[in-house]
Amino acid sequence: MSEFWQLVEEEFGDGYGRVLVDSHVLGELGYRTGADALADGTHPKHVWRALCIEMDVPKERWLGRDKPIREGGRAD
Repeated sequence: MSEFWQLVEEEFGDGYGRVLVDSHVLGELGYRTGADALADGTHPKHVWRALCIEMDVPKERWLGRDKPIREGGRAD
C-alpha cells in the first residue's frame, strides 16, 4: 500500500491524488472508486493501473517517474 500511495502522490499530488482514489469511479474496477476497490481486497497494483488508464497517465510513468517503462514494456 505504501508504494501505491507513493505513486498516487507522485503523479497527482497528495491532496488531488487522495480525492481521486476516494471519489473517482473507475470502469476498470467494476464502476467502483479506488478506495472501495481497495477496501474490497483489490490489489493496489490493479487500482493504480486503472487510475493510470482512466486519467491518461503516459505509460512510461506507470511504474513511477524514476522507473520509466522503455519501449517493449520493460522498466529501466
